[in-house]
Amino acid sequence: LRSGTALRFPPQEPSHCPPASTGWFRRLLQKPRQSSRCTGSSQNASTGCSASSSPSSSSSARSSSSSAGTAMPRAGRPAAVDISSSGSARWAKSYDVCICHSEVDLEFVEELVSYLESQPQSFRCFLQLRDAVAGSAIMTELCDAVQNSHCWVMLITPSFLQDPWCKYQMHQALAEAPMANGRTIPVLKDIDRKDYPRELRNLYYISTVLKENSFRQIRDTVLHCEYPLYH
Repeated sequence: LRSGTALRFPPQEPSHCPPASTGWFRRLLQKPRQSSRCTGSSQNASTGCSASSSPSSSSSARSSSSSAGTAMPRAGRPAAVDISSSGSARWAKSYDVCICHSEVDLEFVEELVSYLESQPQSFRCFLQLRDAVAGSAIMTELCDAVQNSHCWVMLITPSFLQDPWCKYQMHQALAEAPMANGRTIPVLKDIDRKDYPRELRNLYYISTVLKENSFRQIRDTVLHCEYPLYH
């Protein structure tokens, strides 16, 4: 070697660079993290999809439940009933209502019967002078009228109180329904409260002071009496 000539050595790698094996090991450790991150992102994506679809399904469930709730009748409010159905227990008896009255009050009774029979329900009324079979016994006709009617309207007037046949029919009606279950409907006309028959004093009555109003009350009471038959 000549004096003064500098020796050249190959450049060395900086000390802070890790060896190749260290980089490979770090990459090996990073792979599961990337894969788990991808898996988590795919799970999040699928979860997001299911979460985004769940409001629509829940809303459809709510809409279906609300529609079902609309279709179902409310408690305490029974659904509308077709009283003209041939299978109804209404047809087990010949008449819906029997009008018990004196012949003196026939004009008022005919007006009441016309009102009831013209209603949408077409109430079948028994009117003695119109519907009784000619030649049959009066007692038999009165008893049959009571037994073949769902309820009975008692038109209590001064003439009614003096007619023995009216009293007989009243007693037959009370014997038919002794528990006062609404089938006997007393209607007071032209008499004082003190003259109200003792046999009926445990029953509420309808006053005819306002005739149109009393007719509506009689109609509603007959409907209330017959409604359980339509189920």
